[in-house]
Amino acid sequence: MIFNELQYKVSVSQIGKLRKSLETLKETGEPSWLVEAQFNALQSQISDLESEVIEFELLKRGHTKFTECSDLSMLPRVLIQSRIAKGMSQKDLAEALDMTAQQIQRYEATNYMGASLSRLIQIANILGVSIRGVWGGSESSAGNSIFVWKDSSSVDWEKFPLKEMISKGWLNLSNQVSPIQAAKNFFEQFAGPQYASALHRKKFYGENLPNEYSLLAWQARVLQKAKVEIKKGHVADDFEYNDRWISELIHLSIAPEAPAKVRDFLAQKGILLIIEEHLKGTYLDGAAMLAESGHPVVALTLRHDRLDNFWFVLLHELGHVFLHLFDSLNMDFFDEENNSQEDEIEKDADQFALNHLISPDAWELCLSRFSISKESVEADAHNLGIHPSIVAGRIRKEQNKYTILHEMIGQGEVRNTLGGE
Repeated sequence: MIFNELQYKVSVSQIGKLRKSLETLKETGEPSWLVEAQFNALQSQISDLESEVIEFELLKRGHTKFTECSDLSMLPRVLIQSRIAKGMSQKDLAEALDMTAQQIQRYEATNYMGASLSRLIQIANILGVSIRGVWGGSESSAGNSIFVWKDSSSVDWEKFPLKEMISKGWLNLSNQVSPIQAAKNFFEQFAGPQYASALHRKKFYGENLPNEYSLLAWQARVLQKAKVEIKKGHVADDFEYNDRWISELIHLSIAPEAPAKVRDFLAQKGILLIIEEHLKGTYLDGAAMLAESGHPVVALTLRHDRLDNFWFVLLHELGHVFLHLFDSLNMDFFDEENNSQEDEIEKDADQFALNHLISPDAWELCLSRFSISKESVEADAHNLGIHPSIVAGRIRKEQNKYTILHEMIGQGEVRNTLGGE
């Protein structure tokens, strides 16, 4: 991990040197097998360094904030990440603690192994990091929350929503397997134990903090569906990592049964669109995560069965795919549509959605922003080549008036199009 600006500059420089070595590798005249081995070794070093550089840059820009740690073994790393995210140098933290910068450097270099519990608590208080053993459930404060387990053994499988999972037919209770064991089998079979570990931190954004076990169960169900689609060959082998085709996707909105066409279109680009109703206590609108195969998975709950909501949440999650999902922070993103909280990552995803649905320049020219009527919305939508619900939804959101243009937002037009999922 990169701890300071000096290490960051050294790492960037080292990446440049390694890349030059890659360029000259084939000119050495050495046997092909040796060249390939050297190439793979260099590429691995570059990948590791780039991950560390990306993480440091995201933290420095404030795109990730750490305010809670639910696993004490993760606390040292969270403290370091929190310091960087707050824009504090090692010297700044040392001064706040009335210590030397060298002592902070030693603490961080050894993952705080030499620090006392009282010192860790003092540092956590300065950085605003709270420590909780478990999630607090739906009555706790929410907003920008990041949750971490050490591994799947940290999960209390008895707390899964067993009755709801059984009623939905998710659990296999044959061979006299207990519901608890069936829940564990279900999760580990379809999601894998890594999805309940520090390798896959859950980042939730919204007013209502979700029940952690309902969230895990829902994720396993989504990944189960994704696995089936991949096995059937319903998605391209490789994800197309560029957003040049987003405008083509948006123009599909005017097509009959557009949501179904969207699913097929994204599959051609290597992205799985999964529809799964949210479980009680999750309050989800959408999520972005990676399947075991490496395919991005965009999951929508259709909690609000409206075309305007479908398009905004879809593009918000695609924003996470292109901006955040492949960075070094290893997060799965779960979202409740809500603008009341401040969060740089979510603001980035919101802006991605707004700019791709209607570009800022095009939005400036839309008369329906000022002359709000069915006719003006339809005229602007026609000029933009998009469905009127997208324009109507944008106006309702910006005006914060959700009683206007109600007949234009495509109420009840999504779920039926997708086969009633």
